[in-house]
Order: sequence, then structure tokens, then C-alpha cells
Amino acid sequence: MINDKLFLSTKIHCMTKKLVAEFIGTFWLVLGGCGSAVLAATFPDVGIGFVGVAIAFGLTVLTIAYSLGHISGAHLNPAVSIGLWAGGRFGAGELVPYIISQVLGAISAAGVLYIIASGHDGFSTAGGFAANGYGDTPGSPGHYSVAAAFTCEVVMTCLFLIIILGATDERAPKGFAGIAIGLGLTLIHLISIPVTNTSVNPARSTSQAIFAGSWAIGQLWLFWVAPIIGALIAGFLYRAVFENGKESDFPRK
Repeated sequence: MINDKLFLSTKIHCMTKKLVAEFIGTFWLVLGGCGSAVLAATFPDVGIGFVGVAIAFGLTVLTIAYSLGHISGAHLNPAVSIGLWAGGRFGAGELVPYIISQVLGAISAAGVLYIIASGHDGFSTAGGFAANGYGDTPGSPGHYSVAAAFTCEVVMTCLFLIIILGATDERAPKGFAGIAIGLGLTLIHLISIPVTNTSVNPARSTSQAIFAGSWAIGQLWLFWVAPIIGALIAGFLYRAVFENGKESDFPRK
């Protein structure tokens, strides 16, 4: 009985550490990525632009991967957790707690960002507050259609998960996963910011939509559905094609 209680206590303690790490990591992703979009991207004459925002998002993942990845895996994204589950890398029992922590971390970061941004005269969320969207809204800088946005989010999330699953494969070079994943997210943003402001992350989309207003809330469904579909495709595909056997399992000619 004592051993059972000790085991349960240890398990709860371990899970708590993981959830706190996911909260902090997702907080940093939203504050760093969306913060650079809201505060620095449009600064007169010296703004960092799309390229700077893309690099900022990549840097948030890179830094958290090496600082907290050994604790929780540094998912920072409900779609990533779901994709890792589909790929056989993550337990179903941890999915809901991880997603809740990620969403709460993202919303908290958006709240901090709002407090900072609103300290400037003339601030307004009418510019979009880095929310994701499609059509004639601030969430799609290029005013792309819903079909284009949906396709973009599915494909980008799918490829992001392929990068994650491949870089963290036991056969991959050790110690470089964070670099590949961070650079992968940077490239994804370079491609898709004009289309949807780049989501590939339902938690990040939710946090900004809450502050951006009704148009963003109304379009939020796409930024849950499309990334999850993309993540599931990647997870099942990687598991079926790349993890069914090792090179040594096949005969050499």
C-alpha cells in the first residue's frame, strides 16, 4: 500500500513538472512569436517584418527545446501532441492535460502581451493582434480564401510533424532535433505568414483570437481543425512508412 501511494505521488509529481514545462514553453512561444509581430514587426522604418517574425517563432521553439525539452518534450502545441500520439510517441492519457496546459500558457502570454502593447498611445486590436484568419480580415495579410488557408494549415502542420518525428527518431543524429525543428518552424512562417499569419498551432490561434475579437473567434475553427488533420496525417504516415523497419532489417544486395 505504501509503495502504491509512493508510486502515485511520484507519477503526479512527474506529470505536474511536465505540465508546468508545457505552460511555460507555450507562454514563451506566444510571447516571443506573437510579441514580435505585435510590437516589432510594424515599427516605423526599423520594423522586423515577416522575416523577423518567422525567425522569432523559430527561436522560441529552439530555446525551449534545449531548456525544457528534457522535461516535457517541448510540444508547445496541441497539434504536435496529437501528431506524436498518432505516431506512437505519446500516450493518449496525457493528451488532454498537455493541451489544457498549452492553451492556458498561450492565453496567459497573450494577456501579458496585451498589457504591454496597450501601454502605447493609439494601440488597438483592430490591426489583428497577430491573430490567424482568412479572407478580408487582418488575420490574412494577403486576403487568401478559406480553401487556401485550410490547405496551407493542413500541409504546413503535416510537414512540421514530419520534421519533428524525423528529428526525434532514435536513428537521427543526437542533439540536433531542436535546431531542425526551430528552423522548420521558421521556414513554415516564411511561407505562410501572408496566407494565415501562420498558425500550425491551435493554442497560439486561440490565445490571439480571444483578444482580437469576434472575427477571429468566428474563424478559429479552421485553426483547430486543419492543424489537427495535418498532424494526424503526419503521425500515421511516419509510423506506417518510416518506423516499420530499420535499415538492418532489409537484405542487402
